[in-house]
Amino acid sequence: MLNSGSSNGFQSLLLESKFAGGKERLAVSLLFSVIAAGIAGLVLYGAYYGGITALLLRSAFFSLVAAAAMLFYALRYKSVAGRGAFYLLTLLALIPGPYLWHNYIDIVMRGAMSIGQDRWIFMVLIAVVFVFVRIAVGRALIILMTLAFLYAYFGDVIPGKYGHSGYDLSRLTSTLMLSTEGVFGVPMGVAVEYIFLFGLFGAILTKIGTGEVFVDIARGVTGRVQGGPGLSAALSSALLGSLNGSAVANVVTTGTFTIPLMKRVGYSAKLAGAIEAAASSAGQIMPPVMGAAAFLMAEMIGIPYAEVALAALVPALLYIFALMIAVRLEAGRLNLARDTGAGLQLLLTTLKTKSYLLLPLVVLVGLMISGKSPTQAAVMGILAGLAVCPWKKETRINMFDLISACKETLTSTLPIVAAVAAAGVIIGVLNLTGMGLMLSGLIIELGDGNLWAVLLLTALASFVLGMGLPTSAAYLLLAVLVAPAMTQLGMEALSAHMFIFYFGLVSAITPPVALAAYAAATISGADANETAVESMRLGFVKLLVPFLFVTMPGVLLIGTTSSVVAAITFATLATASMSIGFSGWLREHLSWLTRLLYVVAAVLIAWPAAATDTSIAVLGARIIGIVLFAGLLFKASIQTKPNTMKAEV
Repeated sequence: MLNSGSSNGFQSLLLESKFAGGKERLAVSLLFSVIAAGIAGLVLYGAYYGGITALLLRSAFFSLVAAAAMLFYALRYKSVAGRGAFYLLTLLALIPGPYLWHNYIDIVMRGAMSIGQDRWIFMVLIAVVFVFVRIAVGRALIILMTLAFLYAYFGDVIPGKYGHSGYDLSRLTSTLMLSTEGVFGVPMGVAVEYIFLFGLFGAILTKIGTGEVFVDIARGVTGRVQGGPGLSAALSSALLGSLNGSAVANVVTTGTFTIPLMKRVGYSAKLAGAIEAAASSAGQIMPPVMGAAAFLMAEMIGIPYAEVALAALVPALLYIFALMIAVRLEAGRLNLARDTGAGLQLLLTTLKTKSYLLLPLVVLVGLMISGKSPTQAAVMGILAGLAVCPWKKETRINMFDLISACKETLTSTLPIVAAVAAAGVIIGVLNLTGMGLMLSGLIIELGDGNLWAVLLLTALASFVLGMGLPTSAAYLLLAVLVAPAMTQLGMEALSAHMFIFYFGLVSAITPPVALAAYAAATISGADANETAVESMRLGFVKLLVPFLFVTMPGVLLIGTTSSVVAAITFATLATASMSIGFSGWLREHLSWLTRLLYVVAAVLIAWPAAATDTSIAVLGARIIGIVLFAGLLFKASIQTKPNTMKAEV
């Protein structure tokens, strides 16, 4: 199983197509794989050696990715004319990168002022971006880009402070293509320098079997506990998700194993799918890799990615802690069995025979802690993975596996690159016209200068954008439009950006989109919306913890040692109490009044004030909350134990 890519060999490189003939499919697949390998080489070289000017690296990367995207999506079309149009777009997509590379010195010498041929290339670029975004992401970003162009061009006809003198094609070309303020701005830089690189890192580790090691370790730790498959699903999915940073990819990777196992010991199809979806979405907030938006955050704030990852650690652990409590209580409520195939022996066997596959992660984390850049650490992690895989026959990979890893990384990166290209256009226009600053002021006006009102507006906007846009695009737009307003009202920059980040991610498990929940429902056979609602109940921490970033920034490791310790303590107690209240079971079914008391205790413990606030009102509220929580736990501890669980399986 570990070397599954080798068994497929050449077949693993073929793209899916119901309409293209065998030769056409073969030619397109080979070209796609060649481009994928070329992109991997470009990214690895740029990450480790550097020396490539940002505009040139980003434009070359985008041209290659966009060309590959046109090939990839061409195979979806039944008509020969439709596929032919995309093959033509493939050629057009390959023009902007080489053009900028060839004319770079001339562009610099004229101060990035556009000339006639620049504008023709710009129109080609924008046409490719529009097609790429439409087919990879959807209509939402198309509408926003169209509005951005209309606003930039016709600003002179808009009255009042939101109008401007208008910008013609020449100025738009200079800003959006010939500089790093538009399509090839910071978001595209993050895509080439971090997202593709860490995606390749995760793909290679999956090829050599590190993902299966995570699953076995999780089963070894939790498998012998009642309802252990649910706990092992939560833990393994969170661990594996920290490599790929994609909730949906995580569901389809680990869910094919964990969901049937959970159903076998007694979890319902709906609950099994919900647990997997909620657990898989933890990967986007779990260091060391996290989701694509985390890398964007580091660049937007201007701090090292290692600081973002460290700040995200405690909230991620709180999320997993709450999920583990919920899963364990559900197992008790349903009186489920244990997984007899797991336990300490499996853990010891896994560590004895496969622990060497964790070395790449150790290298990655160790180098980042030592001060190396994340890009250099990722390159060394990839090399470490390639170095350890030949140690045993079952973990060896061949050239087909490597190219397949590049191909899979490119495939999963297509929507992200499309999103950051569109976001670059929108952000470029907002900065060019000054609308970004004006919208921040408008948000403060709508919130009447009240931070909590702005937070609620931001949470709503993040949630809505998260439903219609990829996480990276939703985060970028809000980081430009809303984060400045939050910082003006006194929030730490990291707290503000992390708040937006969390609410943009929650759409993975909340209807009406809930892609992770829908993917899990497909595997479990349950109703998609019911699975989404259940996963939202299990993953409630994503909705509540962000507000702690405001009142208790210590959970992000911001502040003095005492404030950090106090914040983590209060957050942990509140999370545990809230988890029990939402579950409705603790050794017995809880009445609605008891459940409400658990929730009230959680609110009092996490009272919206600084963790070190010793005023009588705040201190009194927290003491009452802790006493109430302790009393409820003591009452539950003296209850009669439930009946013997179901037979072990």
